[in-house]
Amino acid sequence: MEERSCKFVKWVREYRIVAIVRGLESALCDRLAGALFDGGIRMMEVTFDQTGKLSQEETADAIRGLGGAWQGKMLIGAGTVLTLQQLELAKRAGASYIVTPNTNPALIRKAKEQGMGVLAGAMTPSEICEAYEAGADFVKIFPASVLGPAYIKAVQAPLGHIPMLAVGGINEKNIADYLKAGAAGAGVGGGLVSRKNVENGNLEAVRELAREYVKNIRDSVRN
Repeated sequence: MEERSCKFVKWVREYRIVAIVRGLESALCDRLAGALFDGGIRMMEVTFDQTGKLSQEETADAIRGLGGAWQGKMLIGAGTVLTLQQLELAKRAGASYIVTPNTNPALIRKAKEQGMGVLAGAMTPSEICEAYEAGADFVKIFPASVLGPAYIKAVQAPLGHIPMLAVGGINEKNIADYLKAGAAGAGVGGGLVSRKNVENGNLEAVRELAREYVKNIRDSVRN
């Protein structure tokens, strides 16, 4: 069990980017995964749709399918996990990790008990500490674009022992700014994964954008 969480930490440290996928059925998710992989992305988060437009079971099926097809090549997680029921669905689907938009200590502890990696959402220093103390492997600073890289740098000063990822409004142009400010990585949704591109079969655009993200990450790490 612990091995899965350790793998999650290792991959975040190595690749530094998680692609966030919202509202895509399983077949489209698999095509998208191929384009992201070709572009150098190795981690995908498939989010639960809280509006009900896409059922929780459909999301779990997408996670299960991706995990089987990309085992050993990509690390697949479940995003926007808000309830213990969603956590259980994610676990049964084979998700390696969960991502939350909020700080829920009970949910974090339960996921860790089940050997899953956890990226827990937080905004304030109190929430950041609470999420980390509950067992989160990384704390997701959300919404990052509202706070900006300067906020990451500021909270890292007293809380540098807590690894943080920037999520929300991250694009290929500003991702390096967040990494240089102290973020261990970033989660990227609409700035990388365009539903229109996927549905229209324009996967080359996804590949090229993924390559740009990866290049900018590598350049920021070297510098």
